[in-house]
Amino acid sequence: MISLKKNTCRVLVVAMMTLSFQSARAGLIGAEQAAADGGASTQRSLVLSVLDRAETASQLQAQGIDPMMARERVASMTDQEVRQLAGDIQTAPAGATLHAGGYLAIIIIAGAIWYFAYRK
Repeated sequence: MISLKKNTCRVLVVAMMTLSFQSARAGLIGAEQAAADGGASTQRSLVLSVLDRAETASQLQAQGIDPMMARERVASMTDQEVRQLAGDIQTAPAGATLHAGGYLAIIIIAGAIWYFAYRK
């Protein structure tokens, strides 16, 4: 049993050592490339494409908002507001609840912690 724990620890140490070293490159980029990578027009088109979806339009109408008014509002937003809204859209969770697989993973992890830490 002690051999299993030692071997597991060794494997984890080696894995952490090999996975933690990553190469990074730094360099200067031009203004055109910076504008193309995270430009406000790209983010604005992302927000407008979300407003073009049928389910988004139906949700807006259910809340009493005209989809055309929402498009006009996005057009009048500042670049910073559009950047924040696009970031919120991209990081919004896609799922609603934790499924049975999530519960099963939590139970297995808790059981493993109990087995290795508290069992004598």
